[in-house]
Amino acid sequence: MNPTENPPLPGDPHPDRPAPAPLTGHEPPTGKAPLPGHAPPAGTAPLTGDAPPPGNAPPPGHAPLTGPPPPTEPLPLTGHSLLAGREVPGTGDAWYAVAAATGEPFGPPRRDASTEQVAEAARLAAADARAFRALPPERRAAFLDACAEEIEALGDVLTALAARETGLPPTRLTGERTRTCGQLRLFADLVRSGSALGARIDSGPSGTDVRLRRVPLGPVAVFGASNFPLAFSVAGGDTASALAAGCPVVVKAHPAHPGTGEAVARAVSAAAARTGMPAGVFSLLVGRGHDVGLALVGDPRIAAVGFTGSRPGGLALIAAGRARPVPVPVHAEMSAVNPVIMLDGALAEPEAAADAYVASLTAGAGQFCTNPGLLLLPAGPAGDAFLSAAARAVKAAAGQVMLTPDIARAYTEGVRRWEGVPGVREVARGAAGAGPYAPAPVVLACDAATYTAHEDLSGEVFGAAGLVVRWSDTNELLRLLVELEGQLTATLHATDADRPTALELLPVLEERAGRVLWGGWPTGVEVCHAMVHGGPWPATSSPGATSVGTLAVERWLRPVCYQSFPDALLPSELRDGNPLGVPRQTGAVLTAGS
Repeated sequence: MNPTENPPLPGDPHPDRPAPAPLTGHEPPTGKAPLPGHAPPAGTAPLTGDAPPPGNAPPPGHAPLTGPPPPTEPLPLTGHSLLAGREVPGTGDAWYAVAAATGEPFGPPRRDASTEQVAEAARLAAADARAFRALPPERRAAFLDACAEEIEALGDVLTALAARETGLPPTRLTGERTRTCGQLRLFADLVRSGSALGARIDSGPSGTDVRLRRVPLGPVAVFGASNFPLAFSVAGGDTASALAAGCPVVVKAHPAHPGTGEAVARAVSAAAARTGMPAGVFSLLVGRGHDVGLALVGDPRIAAVGFTGSRPGGLALIAAGRARPVPVPVHAEMSAVNPVIMLDGALAEPEAAADAYVASLTAGAGQFCTNPGLLLLPAGPAGDAFLSAAARAVKAAAGQVMLTPDIARAYTEGVRRWEGVPGVREVARGAAGAGPYAPAPVVLACDAATYTAHEDLSGEVFGAAGLVVRWSDTNELLRLLVELEGQLTATLHATDADRPTALELLPVLEERAGRVLWGGWPTGVEVCHAMVHGGPWPATSSPGATSVGTLAVERWLRPVCYQSFPDALLPSELRDGNPLGVPRQTGAVLTAGS
């Protein structure tokens, strides 16, 4: 979670939270021009990236790419909001994308959407919500597949732009694009399967016919994350799952990568047009400050909110959602330190364990919401050997460009805050990277008493900073775990000899985290049916939900019961004979679709 980027800004993520810094402009054209396709209109700034991208083949099992071929020239960027496929210039002062490595502004001027434009985006989404939810599943699935195809067609041009905005390496962004498109296709497959409908058929004690399915909530507001300009942004997991649920989406683009967000929004809009979706199914709002996000959450037509970002940003949106005459659910993923517990058996090979720890801690400049920010290490010779090995690995590591200058400054301030606590010592510090916004990675250490006595040590420092807390026995370790806030992950490193202790710790870890790992490191999050990327407060505001994996769709659905309805009036998935062939539960028996 990104600690500083625009304090309580709705739309200011954390790194999964951080404001990523993945990317000179012209005055925006006036009026509302139709959304350009892939040919740049006159007078617009080109998407950065000079070489035409290579073609992209879809993964095995999917139809060949049927969308447009990869662009052969830079794509258009205007800096405008996109309302149901129309370009709408914003109002107020101009602002620009910023190159993460240098802090240099670039690209077309952008102006925040006005209050009226925010309301119009919500109105358009609400106006088309019923038509979108009524579409056959195959139509909705085809739209999601088309979104993946259009994003793939942007190729290396998109990668170059995101790299300039965020400072993330092109190889990382290429992988993130693959993840984003795979996620869209996963949700397309979910829609086709019908399993998210949760169809149930039963009769009460009186014999009354009772049937249930889940229906879309309505328009969803999505706030992109700074640290994942593709996978947790305009067409990321929140958008993909909401569209799969049958909910129109209004995205508040993240100001750390506005060009990337616009390029992806154009791809989604093109996919909507190509597959004949209702126009209001997707809109993008430009906004750098708080006003756009707060106005969006406050609009009565918005039925739910998805947010990935900092704790202040999430709390601001949650408060806005609760303040409405009709409160709205805000599914916010905020902050976590993701404790890693090392038991004695896992320290037999300290060099290998320490190398893996430092590699996870410093990956992507530490800008993952699942970064292992807290390591609980036993006191004694085995722990000492691990710490010595970790010191060598950290000293060999160099800083990487962080997502934004503000995030880099917040990292430095957070490390200083930890260092100022009596009893905290530096284990090792790496070298600063090139440029002013690539601070050095660092590992600090203290004992359990110091950690529990100083609340400042329990907070997240977004970036490649690790705190090692030494514990003396299992009881002290349990006390440390019980006092932790809710977390996205908790990782246990142990061997078979440690199993009695592991069994004692496991119930506490289940209470504290949404994902519990045996070995390994938490920074990799698989996109699959069984994944949970969530956890108790304040890791998220919705401990029963996830923002990764197909279970994420349930955030945007609610159950409706149909009692004593004639078969002809029932939704198809609940009719006798199961005409759609969807999975259903009849009484206590689950049956697969045919």
